[in-house]
Amino acid sequence: MEHKSGFVNIIGNPNVGKSTLMNAMVGERLSIITPKAQTTRHRIFGILNEPEYQIVFSDTPGVIQPAYKMQEHMMKFVSEAFDDADVFLYLVEPGDRALKDAGFFQKLYTTELPVLLIINKIDTTDQEKLEEEVAYWKESLPTAEIIPISALEKANIDYLLQRLLALIPLSPPYFDKEALTDKTERFFVSELVREQILLNYKKEIPYSVEVDVEEFKEEEDIIRIRAIIYVARDSQKGILIGHKGSMLKRVGIGARKQLEAFFSKQVHLETFVKVKKNWRDNDLQLKRFGYKQ
Repeated sequence: MEHKSGFVNIIGNPNVGKSTLMNAMVGERLSIITPKAQTTRHRIFGILNEPEYQIVFSDTPGVIQPAYKMQEHMMKFVSEAFDDADVFLYLVEPGDRALKDAGFFQKLYTTELPVLLIINKIDTTDQEKLEEEVAYWKESLPTAEIIPISALEKANIDYLLQRLLALIPLSPPYFDKEALTDKTERFFVSELVREQILLNYKKEIPYSVEVDVEEFKEEEDIIRIRAIIYVARDSQKGILIGHKGSMLKRVGIGARKQLEAFFSKQVHLETFVKVKKNWRDNDLQLKRFGYKQ
């Protein structure tokens, strides 16, 4: 039996639904999703396995103009996605225009690899508006094949899968056929805790936070986790903890529920808050948190 394998790398501006799409394609909740921009900070593989194929989806951070070193490294993850792709999924939403980095857009414009221009969130628009979007992108990116979908509603997802299977090359699998992702259990713990922070805090707090899992002990009937939440300034620590620990408790309860659903097991989660001043511009801390090699 011939076997196909390929890297399908998802590129787009913030909040267009890249993580929702990858989760829908893989059938698992691998990337956290919130209404806030820059929810995805790392490049995350989601691996779809069937006997005759393996598709490695790559969720990437939304394209931005970096304001500090952490964001520079986030954009390096996007740049890496241009190096190993077999197919690009360029994800947009109605009203969205070119990527916020002209250099990345130019790479998509000039690449000889297949580019599928995915117009997401069609459930939020009407037929007339959708036709206008298709016409715009036919002119702006004429080499791309345009596919309207709704990742949230899973509309047209089956057709997208069939197109990807037609485009990826014949190849043995790149990962073990039982693998679902390239990330560790600790990574997903940190992401699910960070997701709760994104959902429960406003303004700068969610963007100043990093989560480090100091302890992950899986016992027969329970997983015991100790996570440190780092903030960039002393003033943010009190806001994160809240009055008598109320806000931190809310984060812990929400994260524990998500972790128990993710691992299908009881979880005991301890969270602590510490200050790492200006960690987003500190090369040593960025390396520790996995943003640079």
